[in-house]
Amino acid sequence: MNTLKKNSLVLLSFPVGNYQCNCSILYSDKTREAIIIDPGNDHDFILQKVKDLNIKVKKLIHTHAHFDHIGRSTEVANATGATLHLHKGDQFLYDALPQQGVFFRQVVGAPRPIDSYLEDNEEFSFLDPEIKTFLKTIHTPGHTPGSCSFYTEYFDEPMLFAGDTLFQRSIGRSDLPGGDGRLIIKSIKERLFNLPDETRVIAGHGDETRIFEEKKYNPFLC
Repeated sequence: MNTLKKNSLVLLSFPVGNYQCNCSILYSDKTREAIIIDPGNDHDFILQKVKDLNIKVKKLIHTHAHFDHIGRSTEVANATGATLHLHKGDQFLYDALPQQGVFFRQVVGAPRPIDSYLEDNEEFSFLDPEIKTFLKTIHTPGHTPGSCSFYTEYFDEPMLFAGDTLFQRSIGRSDLPGGDGRLIIKSIKERLFNLPDETRVIAGHGDETRIFEEKKYNPFLC
């Protein structure tokens, strides 16, 4: 588990679900309000974590709408009162969650409606006056049409939550419905590689990396 804290903002990142999607929770240890990035497909685990931390989840934001990142978000939202947020480009994948569940050998009911569509450069904040605006959306299509990354400079090092767009020495697959191999490389090179070189990258799965490492060593991008 990855844990960071600056002032009253706390970040926890950990793998969840049978495909070990990296989920991240950002919360204020003063107001207890929280945002969860990619709750994954294990709502029981997430809800227990919410209870243990004694946090109030305000929003569930998603890098994209593949089942392993969003498969149980309806259950988490219903249990916590949080709102659901996803880029409109992935609505067709979200609507197909029951069919995705069949592929993952899980029974999934119809998902609840998205409360608000993510927009490029959309920012997130808490009521906690120490934190204010701390997270920005970057639309990075290619893995899916609506794939998004989330970026923050609040901590001592800039951090990027890249979903399945950028991995350590790899990139997201583009052979699934809505994928585009040229577009994912364009998103990485034109959007993510413009971030500071020292930016820490929490990928959708696996180990974290840094922007300068991927510029230098990623065989798909060199």
